[in-house]
Amino acid sequence: MAENQQPVVFLAEGTKRTRGRDAQRINILVARAVAQAVRSTLGPKGMDKMIVDDLGDITISNDGATILDEMSIEHPAGKMMVEVAKTQDDEVGDGTTTAVVFAGEILHNAEKLLDDEIHPSIIIKGYRLAAQKAKEVYESISESISIKDKDILRDIALTSMTGKSAEAASELADLVVNAVVQVAEEKDNKVIIDMDFIKVEKKVGGSLKDSQLIKGIVIDKEVVHSGMPKKIEDAKIALVDAALEIKGPETEAKIQITDPEQLQAFLDSEERMLKNMVAKIKESGANVLLCQKGIDDIAQHYLAKEGILAVRRVKKSDMDALARATGAKIVSRINDLSKSDLGYAGLVVERKIAGDAMTFIENCKNPKAVSILLRGGSEHVVDEAERAVHDAVGAVCSALKNGKIIVGGGASEVEVAIKLREYAPNVGGREQLAIEAFADALEVIPKTLAETAGMDTIDTIVKLRSKHKEKDGKYYGVDVFNGKIENMRKLRVIEPLSVKTQAITSASEVAEMLLRIDDIIAGSSKSKGPSKDTGETPDLD
Repeated sequence: MAENQQPVVFLAEGTKRTRGRDAQRINILVARAVAQAVRSTLGPKGMDKMIVDDLGDITISNDGATILDEMSIEHPAGKMMVEVAKTQDDEVGDGTTTAVVFAGEILHNAEKLLDDEIHPSIIIKGYRLAAQKAKEVYESISESISIKDKDILRDIALTSMTGKSAEAASELADLVVNAVVQVAEEKDNKVIIDMDFIKVEKKVGGSLKDSQLIKGIVIDKEVVHSGMPKKIEDAKIALVDAALEIKGPETEAKIQITDPEQLQAFLDSEERMLKNMVAKIKESGANVLLCQKGIDDIAQHYLAKEGILAVRRVKKSDMDALARATGAKIVSRINDLSKSDLGYAGLVVERKIAGDAMTFIENCKNPKAVSILLRGGSEHVVDEAERAVHDAVGAVCSALKNGKIIVGGGASEVEVAIKLREYAPNVGGREQLAIEAFADALEVIPKTLAETAGMDTIDTIVKLRSKHKEKDGKYYGVDVFNGKIENMRKLRVIEPLSVKTQAITSASEVAEMLLRIDDIIAGSSKSKGPSKDTGETPDLD
């Protein structure tokens, strides 16, 4: 009876399905292809990628997260690799390429183990143990840092930026460190930094070296009225998120006007209300008004007569930053505005930058929000500088929050790989092979750095392993500029510990998830359910 049983078909005819080793092989292949796409951008000698979209817009970058975000990736495994870069970028702001390249490599090594008939569950268990141990080793070889170590913070910013805006990296690194230190707050022996309060404003024109840090906020808006002063020193600033306009009543109402005198009285009443609003602002002592909403033409006229500089339609994020920078309180009702709500800035001035008027609120007393104004010869240069600054700010903030740093240049990866190989025999069993595969994958970072510098990868890895066996050898990594192995501590190549540990976490988790998949089935579209009339599933073609 059993011999005559027909196979059960439970999927619609033509449904695509990939099973077993084929499913794992395809997922690993796609993930590796994504990793290979960004691998050549790693390190100071990494190359750039040009991405051209459907409209012909061009993005030139060597930032892993940006490249993967701009690329049109369709395969689910590829999208998971993009998520690795996004998570890394959101959590620590730097190390996106490292995380993706490492994820690709541990999957590549897992494929070899699968070919040797080692079950995915054993590989996953080994990788989990290896990731845990790797993070412990990273922690043990890290060093502490505080907000007072400005030289080391500068080294971290420089390490993050080198290769992205190399010609002005040192100047930009100083701006980044000063900005982060300015907005940092210490509470209960912990450093708290909100990156949203470091505003990066970019304008094409000049060179990268013309970029500057403003101890206050730059708003990409002009003064609303030509009769207003364009520069005010010793500014008393009012932040208002209500409109200086006469709006319609809250409830539905009908106004009947039967003769011109009534119309005139109505207009006079409106004008009087606006005049009273301006009088209230003047009475508070404010000489600068920054409004989140609109300012009526009549109100602009009266503000100009009172010598008050006003800017309208300021973004909410800018208003929050201005409150932190100037010490002002954001007021929702103009009638409630008082002297105690005002903030202070040494100078508020409208300046023309690259043909556009911008308002600078600067020389604030100990501002907890600052702006970095980036300049550059072309739009692509400014965009790439912005990405470099974003990474550097993320790296410096991560180092201060975590309070731990580690040497870069592939030195820490080689050290962790050696310690993992020593740890593997203690675990034993088939998991030992997975731990060793994880250790080999870590060495993809120094290998890639050597490749981009035109060095022999095998010679470099052999020399590094040998050097790391010596006393104080843990600091030796790849010196890409001179094409040799060197003490990275002396070369001041420093990275935050959290960049490394987050990369290990993200990469190992995505590898585990992909290795668990043994069946890829094409699903039906969520928007097309069974037909109500017939109960039949609609044709998905």
